Amino acid sequence: MADLFTRWKDSLNRTRKAAFGKLSSIFGATEISDETWETLEETLIQADIGVDTSLNVVETLQRKVKSEGITQASELYSILRSTLLEKLDGNSTLDLGSANPAVVLLVGVNGSGKTTTAAKLAKLWQGSGKKVLLVAADTYRAAATDQLQVWGDRLKIPVISSVPDADPGAVAYDGIQAAVARKMDIALIDTAGRLHTRYNLMEEIKKVHRVAAKALPGAPHATILVLDATTGQNALLQARAFKEAFPITGIFLAKLDSSARGGMVFAIQHELGIPVLYAGLGEKPEDIQVFNPEAFVESIFASEL
Repeated sequence: MADLFTRWKDSLNRTRKAAFGKLSSIFGATEISDETWETLEETLIQADIGVDTSLNVVETLQRKVKSEGITQASELYSILRSTLLEKLDGNSTLDLGSANPAVVLLVGVNGSGKTTTAAKLAKLWQGSGKKVLLVAADTYRAAATDQLQVWGDRLKIPVISSVPDADPGAVAYDGIQAAVARKMDIALIDTAGRLHTRYNLMEEIKKVHRVAAKALPGAPHATILVLDATTGQNALLQARAFKEAFPITGIFLAKLDSSARGGMVFAIQHELGIPVLYAGLGEKPEDIQVFNPEAFVESIFASEL
């Protein structure tokens, strides 16, 4: 467990320093005042926790302070930490049920890191004894299929692909059928990056979603949205748009180790109710962690006081 917390702490160094650096000045040896609340609210918003979530957190703290008779700002530290932890979904486990194979759809905007994320998830599941098949349904970006094939070769995981500009739905269908025929445990479908503001592009992902159900009843059994943690509040807008398009099972936070905007995790879960399932804490396939709410919160507060 100590190694787990150390990994999270090291990876969240930028978020801790840039976003939560003012906490020590807020939680000083002074009495709680209107200025305390204003400074705390401003700090939370700057930490990419989001306006609505920040206001909700401050209001929650004010109620607790009043009910518990707290007067010193220094006592707010532990209350804030516990309140933020309450905002995170404690269930970060992806349940694929008894589906065999389980079909997992990977979606997200251009540049979010989906293909690398596919490799990380494949390696994680491979390490737990699962037989994984990668499906290259991103047929529009020339390098996407090649990149996924390189990962497949490196990890010794089979890849189903097609020619450039092939219909993504057809590739997804063939991939699922191949997973069934080969008795694979998981078919992981890498889709093309889509701008969440472009209606026609989102419609194509919906089509892949529908085709998966035709290829195997109940599929996809999970749809994971890949978000680039460095984009901060823009990631919240992306998550909202994708959630409106089709059911999102959970989120993979890519590039969390290089982000100073980790606070957006709270906004996503509080405002949209979508759990963060995994986090990318590096560039290698093994740099993946199942999201741990306790480790996350402890890491962004570590060494601030």
